[in-house]
Amino acid sequence: MLTPFAAMNALGTVAFGAAGASKGVEKDLDYLGVSVLGVVTALGGGITRDLLVGKVPGALLSELDMTLALAGVGVAIVLAHLEAGDIADSPLLTIPDAIGLAAFAGTGAIVGYQAGLSPFGVVITATLTGTGGGAIRDLLAQEVPSILHEDFYATCALAGGAVFWVVREAGGPQVWATALSVGLALGLRLAAMRYDWSLPNP
Repeated sequence: MLTPFAAMNALGTVAFGAAGASKGVEKDLDYLGVSVLGVVTALGGGITRDLLVGKVPGALLSELDMTLALAGVGVAIVLAHLEAGDIADSPLLTIPDAIGLAAFAGTGAIVGYQAGLSPFGVVITATLTGTGGGAIRDLLAQEVPSILHEDFYATCALAGGAVFWVVREAGGPQVWATALSVGLALGLRLAAMRYDWSLPNP
C-alpha cells in the first residue's frame, strides 16, 4: 500500500531529477550530462546521508529510486523541448520540488534519529537529504551551490529536522514527528515561494 509519505518521496525524487536535468539543459550538456545531473540531484543527498550514518545507500539497493530519478530526467527533457526555454521556474517543477524537499527532510530526520545522532546531527541529516543533491549538482556545474546564496530553501529542511527531534524527544510517536516535520518544511517553502522570502546578507 502506497502511503502519503511514500508518495511524497516518489514525487520528490521525480521533481529533483527534473530540476537537476534542467540545469544540464541550461548548461547545454549532452544527454549523458543531463542525466548525470538529474540522478545526482535526485539521489545524491540520500546517498551522502546514508554513508554518514554507516549504511549502504538505499538508493543503490532499490531499482525504484533510479527509475524515478530517470523519469524526472525525461520530464525535464520533454518540458525543455515543449517550452523552448528555462523550465527551472515552471510550477510543474517548483511545486513538486517543494513537496520533495519536505518529504526528504522528514526522511533524513528519521534516519538521523534512528542512528542515535545528536540534535545537531538530526538537523544535518534532514537538511542534507533535502538539499545535498542540489549542492552536488551545482558543484558539478561549476557554480556556488544555490542553497548558500539564493532563496529560502535549506532553512525549510533545517526547521523540519529540528521539529522532528523536538517532538520525538517530547515523547511523540514517529508518525506525528514526521507529519509535523514535513508539514512545517512544506509550509515554509510554499510561503517562501509565494512571498519571495530570502535570508539577509551580512
